[in-house]
Amino acid sequence: MPDIHILTIDQVSEGQDLPELHVDVTASTVVLGAIASRDWRPMHHDKDFAVGRNGMKHIFINTPNNAAWFERYITDWTGPMGRLGRITFQMKASVFPGDTMVLSGQVKQVIIDDVGCAWVDLHLAVSVDSKVATGCTARVALPKDKDDNPWTRKGDQWKP
Repeated sequence: MPDIHILTIDQVSEGQDLPELHVDVTASTVVLGAIASRDWRPMHHDKDFAVGRNGMKHIFINTPNNAAWFERYITDWTGPMGRLGRITFQMKASVFPGDTMVLSGQVKQVIIDDVGCAWVDLHLAVSVDSKVATGCTARVALPKDKDDNPWTRKGDQWKP
């Protein structure tokens, strides 16, 4: 079994940039994301509808698919012990097949709360052609050390 890197809070600092993730969006990226989230609205799989009825240039990524890309981006960075506490985002522009999404982020705050949970607050973005399509903030719990596991926190020990 390969050695899995566990990101702990001492390896993170305020102002730290996360590595960018570049994703070439295809029609399959859009359609499969819509199917996975059980979103049957035609603007996410029927180009004629998206263009003719909605006035868009093509089908486009839906809201749950957008959330999933942020979640993947965060957990790629944190590894398996990172536990998402909360996420909010605002979609400002659509992402279409043929676009290259660039996910980027920065650590805004690192804290340990009153019950001992280590938190990292992130500012994230999906950009296309250097323009932010979706802005995001997220809070993720990380282990304080190799013996800590945010996934075991419940009830009063979990305050995202």
